[in-house]
Amino acid sequence: MGGISVWQLLILLVIVLVIFGTKRLRNAGSDLGGAIKGFREGMADDEDKANEQLSADNMDSTDSVQERTVVDPKDEK
Repeated sequence: MGGISVWQLLILLVIVLVIFGTKRLRNAGSDLGGAIKGFREGMADDEDKANEQLSADNMDSTDSVQERTVVDPKDEK
């Protein structure tokens, strides 16, 4: 009752093709694909930077742990 049938989708597709033409739709599709590709590359770059920062932070914390000395209160007296 409330669904869209296959025939209605085909009619809508034909109307869109007539109005916009195949060249314009092809350009829009390639632009959309390029935008998605750029978004994925940006997300991957951000993830790589975050992993590098996390690794650097872990190395810094490891270095600071190694530099600490333990002082025994009994030795101070």
